[in-house]
Amino acid sequence: MKILANDGISTSGKAALENAGYEVITTKVAQEQLENYINEHEVGVLLVRSATKVRKELIDACPSLKIIGRGGVGMDNIDVDYARSKGLHVINTPAASSSSVAELVFAHLFGGVRYLHDANRNMPLEGESKFGQLKKAYARGSELRGKTMGIIGIGRIGQETAKIAIGLGMKVVAFDPFIEEVTLNLPFYDGQSLDFKIKTISKEEVLSSSDFISLHVPAQKDYVIGKEEFKVMKKGAGLINAARGGVIDEVAMVEALDNEQLAFAGLDVFENEPTPAIRVLMHPKVSLTPHIGAATEEAQDRIGIELADQISELLK
Repeated sequence: MKILANDGISTSGKAALENAGYEVITTKVAQEQLENYINEHEVGVLLVRSATKVRKELIDACPSLKIIGRGGVGMDNIDVDYARSKGLHVINTPAASSSSVAELVFAHLFGGVRYLHDANRNMPLEGESKFGQLKKAYARGSELRGKTMGIIGIGRIGQETAKIAIGLGMKVVAFDPFIEEVTLNLPFYDGQSLDFKIKTISKEEVLSSSDFISLHVPAQKDYVIGKEEFKVMKKGAGLINAARGGVIDEVAMVEALDNEQLAFAGLDVFENEPTPAIRVLMHPKVSLTPHIGAATEEAQDRIGIELADQISELLK
């Protein structure tokens, strides 16, 4: 059985698959050439991340495919229901990257409250000539301890984000249309652990009471945060999106930043990905990363091994 890891796979995941007797191909095949490549090499398993799209046309055109695997959580780049209706297995790794994404949320959050994103733009340009002015400009930072963290979507990644917030001494409030209550277990380095219960509240309550809001939702038809939601938010709040592009109305977000309703935003994903709007990229109050939430060595190792385990089980 040949496995094409078109968007890459960790060394440990590749080794696990090869040890199980599968041929793993890591050649990056362009989207328009994928159909021919899969058929020519009789690929049985196609592994993707977020770059490669697996739509109906590709599924119909490639009869050798038995499994489609997504290294990560969301599967909006795969026609999942259609693939399963055709007898294909569709798998993903929902838990493997949760911690990595949650830590990136706080990288943006720490940077936002201390202006690091803007300081790192301006210090190379003006640090030598305007050190004093820059020091004054960035001297009104705030601490996270004691603040309220609002989480919209309290699934796996939302829960990992909540755990970090609690560890920092923050209050956590959450909204999720499908979850009424979660119990978070916080493990510590010495084997001790503590449980925290969080009961979800309304979206409006989260928006109006939170100092910072982090989104952890799948792709949506409509905005989760749009013009009306920005009006409800506390003035001077911070907003982080490491979930999916298109869940925030970026035009409304820029307006909220400009009128100081929003203090800063941290974005790992974008409406027009992979060509984000210039107004967003250039805004001094926006912290930016290029969709790297799951891109840690640890997460990719877990993803690769989890995919290998699932594939081996399915192909037994």
